[in-house]
Amino acid sequence: MHQPGAPMSVVPDTVQRFETAEYEQRLARTRVAMEARGIEVLIVTDPSNMSWLTGYDGWSFYTHQAVVVDHHRPPLWWGRTMDARGARRTVYMAHEHIVGYPDELVQSTTAHPHSHLAEVLKDRGNGGARVGVEMDNYYYNAAAHLNLSDGLPGALFVDATGLVNWQRAVKSPRELDYMRKAAQIVERIHERIFELIEPGMRKSDLVAEIFRAGIRGVDGEDGFGGDYPAIVPLVPSGVDASAPHLTWDDERFATGAATFFEVAGCYRRYHAPLCRTVHLGDPPDAMRRAEAALIAGLEAGLEAARAGNRACDVADALFTRLEAAGIDKEGRCGYAVGLSYPPDWGERTISFRRSDRTVLQPGMTFHFMPGIWMDDWGLEITETILITDDGPAEALASYPRELTVKS
Repeated sequence: MHQPGAPMSVVPDTVQRFETAEYEQRLARTRVAMEARGIEVLIVTDPSNMSWLTGYDGWSFYTHQAVVVDHHRPPLWWGRTMDARGARRTVYMAHEHIVGYPDELVQSTTAHPHSHLAEVLKDRGNGGARVGVEMDNYYYNAAAHLNLSDGLPGALFVDATGLVNWQRAVKSPRELDYMRKAAQIVERIHERIFELIEPGMRKSDLVAEIFRAGIRGVDGEDGFGGDYPAIVPLVPSGVDASAPHLTWDDERFATGAATFFEVAGCYRRYHAPLCRTVHLGDPPDAMRRAEAALIAGLEAGLEAARAGNRACDVADALFTRLEAAGIDKEGRCGYAVGLSYPPDWGERTISFRRSDRTVLQPGMTFHFMPGIWMDDWGLEITETILITDDGPAEALASYPRELTVKS
């Protein structure tokens, strides 16, 4: 019990997850990209980009918030005043670089938070700047843009969608450490799935255990807990598995149906997605043939996922194997992955598809995501992979790829 006059417990100023030097390197890379596009002030509203630039972490992205970057000052965190407390606990900048707006602006019908941000920018001398904004982003809507631009009539606005995202493509050693921990977590999620699934079990009960395993993380002396993933578990069965993005209900697993489990381990907001498929009872021959083609294509794609090759080379390696087996698939079969917040764990940059000619570099990480969705069933076998300095890509998780059969 605290005694009067005794010093209170000392807590750290922040819960910083990276060294300040790493944040400063990220800021420098972002400024180079801004300079190349003639951007004087960058308004970052994607919470993943906000976190990558400053360390900010909080469930506050349902309200308007941003990080402001210029070329000569530390980043400025701007958001709801009550969330400024969370910024003081998580960002690396000094407290004078944290600005809150009053709660009366939250979901107001008469005023908008981005009008407040416009005044902040004018006070900083940016009223006539060339301002970059993330136009195609979940968190920057039409009302935000209208109010910001109306409040800064002398500014020139340019689309900076993806500018910060592309700086995140090559991961640092600390980022890779977090992703490897996430991969260990997703291994345990799949172990728990196979242990528990059986005919008659309610889907909602199994999904509860998926969440439990993901948050519990890895036990032991050197263990660690997990974080919430940016996408909830996707667990469609039977005909529902012909659609890639269905979640779950309280129906019971049935014999004779396949269920794919698209889940991710998450550690300190870094993700390692991993999809596997379970069939209750003997699978049909068509599914077995698709499984063989999918695994062969996955292995071919891993072999092609080398530094110096292109994203399209990975897609072509997979699709060529599938086409040889008589399976037509189009679109993309993977995407950059790492730090993220809902509603997506992808980085919204590089895609594994035949039209993407981005050159792969060591340290890039992807969810290599070959899925097959037929008229009345679906099959997913995926890996989170790392582009290495030399040789084929490394799968971060280690879990059997084969279709799991359980009676």
